[in-house]
Amino acid sequence: MSTYGISRRRFLGSAVLSGAGLWVAVYVPGLAPLAAAAEAAGGLFRPNAFVQVDGEGLVTIFVSQAEMGQGVLTSLPMILADEMDLDLDRVRIEKVGADAAFNHPYFGSQVTGGSTSVRGLFEPLRRAGAEARHLLIEAAAQRLEVPREALRTEAGFVIHEASGRRVAYGELAGAAAALPRPEASAVVLKTPDQFRYIGRERRRSEAPEKVDGSARFGIDVQLPGLLTAVVARPPVFGATLKSFDAEAALKLPGVRKVKAVPEGVAVIAEHFWAARQGREALKIDWDLGPLAALDSAVQGREYAALAETPGALAAERGDAAAALGDGADVLALDLDLPYLAHATMEPLNATVHHRGEEAEVWTGTQMQGADRARAAAILGLPEDRVALHNLLLGGGFGRRANPVGDFVALAANVAKDEGVPIKTVWTREDDTRGGWYRPRAVHRLRLRLGEDGLPQAWHQRIVVQSIMAGTPFAGAVKDGVEGAAVEGAADLPYAVPNLRVECHLAPPGVPVLWWRSVGHTHTALAVEHAIDLAARKAGRDPLDYRRALLRENAKWLQVLDIVAARSGWGEALPEGRARGLAIVESFGSVVAQVAEVSLENGRPRVHRVVAVADMGRVVNPRHAKVQIESGIVFGLAAALHQQITFKDGRVQQGNFHDYPLLRQSEMPKVEVHLVVSEADPGGAGEPGTPPIAPAVANAVLALSGRPTTRLPFAAA
Repeated sequence: MSTYGISRRRFLGSAVLSGAGLWVAVYVPGLAPLAAAAEAAGGLFRPNAFVQVDGEGLVTIFVSQAEMGQGVLTSLPMILADEMDLDLDRVRIEKVGADAAFNHPYFGSQVTGGSTSVRGLFEPLRRAGAEARHLLIEAAAQRLEVPREALRTEAGFVIHEASGRRVAYGELAGAAAALPRPEASAVVLKTPDQFRYIGRERRRSEAPEKVDGSARFGIDVQLPGLLTAVVARPPVFGATLKSFDAEAALKLPGVRKVKAVPEGVAVIAEHFWAARQGREALKIDWDLGPLAALDSAVQGREYAALAETPGALAAERGDAAAALGDGADVLALDLDLPYLAHATMEPLNATVHHRGEEAEVWTGTQMQGADRARAAAILGLPEDRVALHNLLLGGGFGRRANPVGDFVALAANVAKDEGVPIKTVWTREDDTRGGWYRPRAVHRLRLRLGEDGLPQAWHQRIVVQSIMAGTPFAGAVKDGVEGAAVEGAADLPYAVPNLRVECHLAPPGVPVLWWRSVGHTHTALAVEHAIDLAARKAGRDPLDYRRALLRENAKWLQVLDIVAARSGWGEALPEGRARGLAIVESFGSVVAQVAEVSLENGRPRVHRVVAVADMGRVVNPRHAKVQIESGIVFGLAAALHQQITFKDGRVQQGNFHDYPLLRQSEMPKVEVHLVVSEADPGGAGEPGTPPIAPAVANAVLALSGRPTTRLPFAAA
C-alpha cells in the first residue's frame, strides 16, 4: 500500500492477500452491496473506512483530509482513537489519495476547506470508533464466554476485570469482522469525562519529518525518468495563443520538447532551470482579448458607480430607506478592497505520468476527487484508472481548492501522451500574475443613528465578482445574490431594526476564488469599521456600544467580556497607542480581537493582538491556538501590504518584493484564548483572519479620527 494514496480497489485487494482484518467504516447509503462483497472477499467490514486492525495487531488510521498546516493528521486520529480506545502513539497514520468512499459529509465530495475537517468529521469519526469498539467487545465476549457488560477497553485491549484476562485488538480482528453490523442505537459514544485525547494538547504527528526534511510535498516528487515543465501562459486573462516559435528554446541544453497546450505553451526539459530558460527563449504572439485594457483605477471608478445604483436584494428587515430619510446627518462609509493572491509558500505543482491506459498524479490538493476526475477527463481515462497521491500541501488558503482544478489540469495537458512522468511547476510569478484571486470588493454603507445613539437604519451595497458562477457550485448564486459575497453582512448580528443589504455581482473576467475566510475577509471590515464609526459619532465606547447591540446574544457577549479583560480594554496605554476591537462569527466560531496600534509615518504599527475564540469543543487546543494566530498573521499581511492591481491588462505584482508577507520585525505579540465549551466544534483555520483588519482600522480611527476607506494601509 502506498503511504501517500490508496484506492478502495487496491486496498481491498491487498487486504484479501494479508488475511483477516477489521475495517471500520461510517455508513454511506448506496454502498451496501460493495460492503457485502468486501466482507465476503476478505472479512473486511464496510467501505469508507477510517481505521484498520490487522491480525498482527497493527492499527492504521486513514486521514482523508489534506494536510496543509492545519493539523488534520493529528486532530482527526485523536477523535477516532478516543472512541476506539487506542494508544495513539502506537497507531500508524496514513494519508489517502482520491476515493469517493472518503467523501466529506458537508460537500458530497473529497474536499478540505471551509474549516470543516473537524467540524464535519467529528461525529462520523466518533461513531466509527465507537462502532469498532462495540464489535471488538462483542468478539471478546464470545471468545472469553462472558457478558459484554463485564468487559471494558483500554489502549488497544479488551479487558475482563474480574479475571484479569486481556485480549489485544489484533487477536480479535478476524472475529470482529465476521460479526453483523450493530444497530445504531446499540453503539454508545463516550462521555466527555472519558476522553483521553480530545481537548488535550498534542504535538503534530508530521512535525518530525518536516523538521528533518523527509516530509514529501508535491514539489519534492522525484521519479525515474522524471522531466520538468513550465508553461508560458497568457500575459492577460482571456488572451489566446496565435502562434509561437520554439527554435531558440529547443537549442538550449536540457530542453526536450515544446508543445502547445490549452493554457499556453509548455517547455519540457530535464530539470526546472532548463525548462524556465527555454520558456524565456520562446517567441509567442498572443491575441490579448477583451481585458487588454483592464486598469485598476478605471475598474475602481466603475465599481463605485455601480455601488450608487440599486442591487439585488440580499437581506431586508424593516424599512431602511424610510429610516434613512433625506440623507441628512447620515453616517457614510465607502470601502475599496483589492484583489488578493493566496501566496502559498510552496509554488503550485503537479506531476502526471500518463501510461496509455492508466495514469498517476502526485500533487498537493484540497480537492482530491474533483482533481482526479479532471485529470481523468483530460487524459481520456475512466477515473478508476487514475491514481491520485495527495502529498503534504505547502499552504492552501483556498488556492488548492479550485473547482476547475487548474494546476492539475495544466499538468495533465502537459503530460498527456508523453509516456514519462512530468512535473509541471508554476513559478511564484506564474501564480501571482496568472492565478486566481480573492475578488475585489467595494462596499457602500449608509447608517442613521437613533436618539439613543444606536443604528436605526443600515443600508449596505456590495459590489464583488462571483466566485461560484461558472463552477459546479453555481447554484449558490440565486436572484443575483451569492451567499459568499454577502456573508457577515446579510446576516448582520447586531440589533438594527431597519436593514437592507444589496449585492452587485461585478463583471467577470479576472479569475476569482475563495481566499481564507471567503466573503468575511471584506464584509468584516465593512461591518466592524462601520460599528466603530457609529460608536464614535454617538460618543460611546466601542466595546459598550457592541454590548448594547448584542443584548440578546450571550455567546458574543461572553467573547467580548473575555477579550476586554484579557486585553486590558480601557486601561492606559503608552502615549501614541490605541486599541481597536472587532468581533466576527465565521465557519461556526466567534472570534474577537483587540489590536494595540501606533502610527509610524502615517501607517499602522501593530504591537499586540489579543484574540478570544469560541469554537465549541476543541479537539486539540494547541492546534486551535496556532490556527487563530496564523489567521491573524495572514490577514495582517494583507491589511498592511498586499494588493493585486492591473494596468494595460497585466498584473503589476510578481513576487514577495512587491507582494510582501509580514516581516519578522512587524510581527506583533499575539495572545490567543479559547472559550471552554461543550458545543459542537467550530472551525479554526479561517475564523482568525476576518477580525484583524477591522481591529487595526478601528485602532487607527481612535488615533487619527479618520476612517479607513481602502486597503492595504500602505496604499491608503
